[in-house]
Order: sequence, then C-alpha cells, then structure tokens
Amino acid sequence: MLVDSHCHINFPELSANLAGVLDAMGANGVSHALCVSVTLEALPDVLAIAENHSNVFASVGVHPDTSEGEEPTLERLVELARHPRVIAIGETGLDYYRLTGDLEWQRSRFRTHIRAARDCGKPLIIHTRDAAEDTIRIMREEKAADVGGVMHCFTETAAVAHAAMELDFLISFSGIVTFKNALALKDVARGVPLDRMLIETDSPYLAPVPYRGKTNQPAYVRFVGEEIGRLKDVSLETVAEATTANFFRLFRGAS
Repeated sequence: MLVDSHCHINFPELSANLAGVLDAMGANGVSHALCVSVTLEALPDVLAIAENHSNVFASVGVHPDTSEGEEPTLERLVELARHPRVIAIGETGLDYYRLTGDLEWQRSRFRTHIRAARDCGKPLIIHTRDAAEDTIRIMREEKAADVGGVMHCFTETAAVAHAAMELDFLISFSGIVTFKNALALKDVARGVPLDRMLIETDSPYLAPVPYRGKTNQPAYVRFVGEEIGRLKDVSLETVAEATTANFFRLFRGAS
C-alpha cells in the first residue's frame, strides 16, 4: 500500500467531495494520508478530517509565506501538537520566491517551529523555495536533527538533499518529478536511497502526469511512485513498501 505523506484535503477543491477523495485513495492502493496544516485558523478543519477518518493524520503549523492570521508561538504550537491525531509540526520553513523585502519574520517563525518540534518530540515538515542555504543553516543552528523530519515537495539540488539527509531528514518527491522537463530533479531522485525517501501529492496542487494541470488528489500519489520506480528500475510495489515503512518510522505517532 502507498501513503500520501503530504496533502491538503481540507482545501475547498477537495473537501467539497471528501468522501469521493477518500474512496479514490482506496481504489488506488493509497492506505493513509497526512493532511498538513498551513494556518492556525484552518487547523480545526484539518483536525476534524483526521478525527473522523482513521487513515488520515494531521500536522500543526503555519506556512512560511502566510503573512496574515495568528502568528504561532512556541507554547501555542506545543499545546496544539498534543492532539492525538497530530503527528508532525509544519509545514514550516522558508520561501523567498513569493515574498520579498525583509523576511526575518519568516526565519524567526521557522526557528519557533523547530523549537516546538524539539519540545514535543514530533518531526518537522519543511518547505523551502529559493532559500535552501538559509533553510539548512537554521536547521543546523536550531538542532533540527534532534527530531528529524521531511523536506517536502523537494525541488532542490543533490547537495541540498545530502545536507538534509545528514540532519536525519527524509526527502519527499511530488508530482513534479513526473514532469518531462524536471530532468535535474529526476537525477536527484535517482540518487536518494529508497530508505530515505517519501512520496506525496501536495494536493490539490502539482498533479502528476497524466493529470498535470488538473486538480490533484491523494489517489494520484501512485503516479509519483511509478515514476520513482522507473527512475530507480524497481517495481511500484518496492517503492510502496519502502516509502510506507519510512512514513511510519518517521511519524511515530501514526497508527
């Protein structure tokens, strides 16, 4: 069975037909999904899905490019992470692509999430875009390796992947790896060992080939798995077994 290690099925594109989304997961051999929080305001919706569906887990965090809404404090994140369906802190990290100017607030927020993860002993879900150097530096400074986690929707270089793996982080590939023009990312995927890898959809975004440009959903994670298998010359079953085992090893609260 496959696991979608990162999705947003609370977003309106998918929540409007949640039963159908979950049915499609089962029909495509996807046993579990992690619904990832991006704001504290939306967290109740994420938690409600996880509470009502035993094969969906939740995280708590505020996305790095969210500049409005409640600013998470260490104490607040730790408090929210006590919920039994919350298995991770994030998504957090740095994003210099969408925002410009003085982004010290982003770096400060990232540090807060890492400290919360260390306090509650739950792994991190890290987003980085056009900010790899600062992301790795802060991970080192804040001792993110104490809890580990995942570099989600990875699109960086092999060197960045190696640096993250040295900090006990897994590398997660999304539908981007199926895109014909993603040649550099395909090379990175070939070099990441299966026992250090996760797969995800990041749905409702980034639908893999053959659904590129359409609304993504957790069922489509199988196409990411198939591409990883092609790149590594192994079967989908081998990819599914490895990435599912990695998911439950990393997210110890998932059961």
